Amino acid sequence: MNRLIKSSILLWASIFISLVSAEITIYEFDDPELELRFNNLSQELRCPKCQNNNLADSDAPLAVDLKDIVYEKMNQGQSDEQIVGFLKERYGDFITYRPPVKPSTWLIWFGPFVLLLGGFVIILRFVSNRKESTIVKAEVAETSSADLISQWAEEAESEVDSIRDSENQKN
Repeated sequence: MNRLIKSSILLWASIFISLVSAEITIYEFDDPELELRFNNLSQELRCPKCQNNNLADSDAPLAVDLKDIVYEKMNQGQSDEQIVGFLKERYGDFITYRPPVKPSTWLIWFGPFVLLLGGFVIILRFVSNRKESTIVKAEVAETSSADLISQWAEEAESEVDSIRDSENQKN
């Protein structure tokens, strides 16, 4: 029985280890400058599948394929601009973290500033309208209370006068 437990644990452990293992691709360069360029490009290019990861941080199969393309093109002697241009033709401006400023990307570049400015204008209008309405309410309240007091005083005087008149008529 003890032997059966040990062998089943060993079997499950070997299955688990085989599932957990991952393939690591190593790119070998003869020139350290090429390796530096490769690392910089894989940091600057975005994985189209992951969207928020660069090629260096992504383990997606598409990212691995793109790294292979970058590696091959560097070994063919192409410049960084040529490689990025090739990938932009294939995947669009989304492949880079810094899309160019052109009419189709104006919303990306200027949209946050427009929204920020719009929010600032709305806040200023709200605050200035609130101050004006508070001032108007205060003036209305002061005027209303003064009018009410004088109206009550006049009513009280007329009541007193009517009471005096009725008393004088009785006498």
